[in-house]
Amino acid sequence: MVDVGKWPIFTLLSPQEIASIRKACVFGTSANEAIYITHNDEVFVFGLNCSNCLGTGDNQSTIVPKKLEALCGKKISSLSYGSGPHVVLCTEDGEVYAWGHNGYSQLGNGTTNQGITPVQVCTNLLIKKVVEVACGSHHSMALSLDGDLYAWGYNNCGQVGSGSTANQPTPRRVSNCLQGKIVVGIACGQTSSMAVVNNGEVYGWGYNGNGQLGLGNNGNQLTPCRVAALHSVCVLQIACGYAHTLALTDEGLLYAWGANTYGQLGTGNKSNQLSPVQIMMEKERVVEIAACHSAHTSAAKTQSGQVYMWGQCRGQSVTFPHLTHFACTDDVFACFATPAVMWRLLSVEHEDFLTVAESLKKEFDSPETSDLKFRVDGKYIYVHKAVLKIRCEHFRTMFQSYWNEDMKEVIEIDQFSYPVYRAFLEYLYTDSVDLPPEDAIGLLDLATSYCENRLKKLCQHIIKRGITVENAFSLLSAAVRYDAEDLEEFCFKFCVNHLTEVTQTTAFWQMDGPLLKEFIAKASKCGAFKN
Repeated sequence: MVDVGKWPIFTLLSPQEIASIRKACVFGTSANEAIYITHNDEVFVFGLNCSNCLGTGDNQSTIVPKKLEALCGKKISSLSYGSGPHVVLCTEDGEVYAWGHNGYSQLGNGTTNQGITPVQVCTNLLIKKVVEVACGSHHSMALSLDGDLYAWGYNNCGQVGSGSTANQPTPRRVSNCLQGKIVVGIACGQTSSMAVVNNGEVYGWGYNGNGQLGLGNNGNQLTPCRVAALHSVCVLQIACGYAHTLALTDEGLLYAWGANTYGQLGTGNKSNQLSPVQIMMEKERVVEIAACHSAHTSAAKTQSGQVYMWGQCRGQSVTFPHLTHFACTDDVFACFATPAVMWRLLSVEHEDFLTVAESLKKEFDSPETSDLKFRVDGKYIYVHKAVLKIRCEHFRTMFQSYWNEDMKEVIEIDQFSYPVYRAFLEYLYTDSVDLPPEDAIGLLDLATSYCENRLKKLCQHIIKRGITVENAFSLLSAAVRYDAEDLEEFCFKFCVNHLTEVTQTTAFWQMDGPLLKEFIAKASKCGAFKN
């Protein structure tokens, strides 16, 4: 299962927001921007907003997702981004929208004005149904359903394929060697472009200083040129890194060429390759390849589901394909790419499969599967004897001592409140506690009684986090009562630091006499009552 939470920026979202995501993409020079589409086909963005790349109509960053009303309901099918960054996407209806950085006309609207909101790209594309888009650093491409390819934007190295190095302000059809060909796949490096046609041929154009076009030389190409070295194979998929290229054939063979400073070609060395070289020959059939124009990382997935990575991986140069524990190539970029962007618009599949931890959490307080009930304050809590015996020494001892003799189905609890006891039982299923500090005092009492040291520490953490002037002395009293020395010291210091305020509270004057005297004496030694 793909987990968007592996990308750091998505830790800003709540579990409910994460669960709503159907598609997502993390982009930007530092992976600090993100866009996601919900199951209701609403589109949200959040992040740093460099060059207005969030499309919110302003240049303000946001850690709270903002809805892009203009794109809601559009059914986004393909999305790509540049280094500015700029964003280009197409919908299931074949419409193309773009926004963000536009210093080189990479938005295709005929200007160099930044696009602060999503605007449809119209020139030459209105009569076409676009099915795929791709972006280089500052240029863009769109592939139509009938196999026509259009490009626009920065063209200093010929990456637009127009035959010149003049920037292209609006979408222009890429022809020359592609005339009459049906393009089925596209990819962009930083300043280079690649295309695959329906008969498996591969074409490249643009910057070629590292051999990323695979032509056997390092000269730039202003128009598409066929990669002749692949004439004997049928390529199905192409992927471009910053300055290297990967190609996957219909037989599951993998080829790589171009820059190799970080080992991104997977050849075992760091020498650039001007022509395609087959790699992973000793491995099983490859079914997917992955690279991104903003990174020097490569990844591949085999038919049995094994995922390999190589190239720049968290600053290390991995020169051979390394077998990972990941289930998909997307995870490689989340955990090891620099920056940690997504190499494609990610489809998030929320599978029905639950982990052991998730299953336990789901079955807590479930009457359908429980075999034991606790009654607290007249309310029932449904649990499982086996879980309690495994997780808690108190229950293990209890059940062994009398359970077989007295087969109770309901256990009465009268020394603790319902919220406290329920939180304790839920902790045994989830390893987490969610209580206000006042109730955490009761849970601290329970944890002390049941000798649950980890739970005791969790309660102390909750109490520390929730301490206020109003409850400080109550919490101090609890810390003393339950022999929580670290918490006692924390509460004491808090009271001393806020002495004027806390001595005006009712809790201060209701404090147990001996404890109040002890506090005053100890605080006096610290000089708290000088005035």
